[in-house]
Amino acid sequence: MFHQTLVFDFDGTIADTLGETRRIFNQIAPDFGIRQVEEHELDHLRHLSLKQLLAHLGIPKRRVPALISRGTGMMRGNITRLQMIDGMAEVIVELRRQARSFGILTSNTTANVELFLQTHGLREAFDFISSTSKLTGKAKHLRAIRKTFSLRHEEMLYIGDELRDVKASQKAGIPVAAVTWGFNSRESLAAEKPDYLFDHPADFLRLLAPR
Repeated sequence: MFHQTLVFDFDGTIADTLGETRRIFNQIAPDFGIRQVEEHELDHLRHLSLKQLLAHLGIPKRRVPALISRGTGMMRGNITRLQMIDGMAEVIVELRRQARSFGILTSNTTANVELFLQTHGLREAFDFISSTSKLTGKAKHLRAIRKTFSLRHEEMLYIGDELRDVKASQKAGIPVAAVTWGFNSRESLAAEKPDYLFDHPADFLRLLAPR
């Protein structure tokens, strides 16, 4: 495998948490004085950058850490009942056979990710789970992971479903694969020119070396 270390985003990339995230957001929105997200808005929201999304929903950036903390805490109660993205379990097992190291970098909590992976029998596939409460803090973490594993930039690959994942990877100088089954739309992701654009988990198998 060309990329020796694969690092995955969690929400929307591995775990199908989008519906649960919206449910929790709408439940806590009144406490933060912000409006709820209506069903008919979802398609429009998928085309927005993080900055545009916060502006559209009227969320001050300073409130984001508290929102994340409250939301991920509430998600813990349902995390074992959430589904994995269809096809990801099989792909993770196949990729793990050739990758030197496997990890997760997420804005969710390590406790939620641990519980989810254990429920789906995949915890042993991952060497590390790293969490950041800052929506724009992933570039720093990606650089730290690269240094920890003494990797050249091209030996690492970050995989995510949002524009901020693509931008964080590019800021860190690390190749990125964008997946189109999560939050942001295919069109918006493609416009950021990720190194890979995957429409189905099976597309990951293109990363494998021929046998």
